[in-house]
Amino acid sequence: MKKLFLILLLLPNILLANESKHDDVMSTAALHPKQMKWEFDSIFGRFDRASAQRGYQVYKEVCAACHSLKLVSYRNLQEIGFSEDEVKQIASEYLVTDGPNDEGEMFERAALPSDKFVSPYANEQAARSVNGGAYPPDLSLITKARHDGPNYVYSLLTGFEDAPEGFVMSEGKNYNKYFEGRQIAMPAPITDDGQVDYKDGTYATKEQMAIDVVNFLQWAAEPETEHRKKMGIRTMIFLGILFFILIAAKKAVWKNIK
Repeated sequence: MKKLFLILLLLPNILLANESKHDDVMSTAALHPKQMKWEFDSIFGRFDRASAQRGYQVYKEVCAACHSLKLVSYRNLQEIGFSEDEVKQIASEYLVTDGPNDEGEMFERAALPSDKFVSPYANEQAARSVNGGAYPPDLSLITKARHDGPNYVYSLLTGFEDAPEGFVMSEGKNYNKYFEGRQIAMPAPITDDGQVDYKDGTYATKEQMAIDVVNFLQWAAEPETEHRKKMGIRTMIFLGILFFILIAAKKAVWKNIK
């Protein structure tokens, strides 16, 4: 009798918990991004340049087919450890439209280190026509344009999975619980371990590629991070020293006055 009473007492809670779990699975609200520890996010924040270089390789071989990086110049890559000759080689692999020439015509030439990253599409309309109406965003400031940007990008890249049973998907969409609506036009860009053959010999797991490209994109969005944080620390040290000097000066000036 007592067991039956306990079952009847707990039954509403069990049913409510199951209903809540079902609602969570069927929800279209984006989950809060996974919280990662980033070296650039600390008080003494600095960029992991080896990771950022690998991240550039992921961007070049995976992301650049659809996403532009319009605000970054090839020569900026020297800031994350590429040599001048390497930057020239990287830039020379792309063609840019220049001109007009003496005849008033536009022409194509190999990109120079001073040129901005070449976009994969000529214009927005061309991008939309290839991507089923969706416009792949420029990634120059993506980690600043999204709330909790670095964690958001990492979560999005690692959050692709099969839609739960019963979840209604629109045609041409992919399930990702970190994207608002949980349906995104972009297919999973990082699909397999070893998808990129890192030049430094690091084995490219899916998680490693996601971490590396986030490091690269964070540098692209805020290349002044290290300088800004160094200046902040120096300013705090200066203000601390000034505080004690002013306290000592106050005591010296007012020591004979009661």
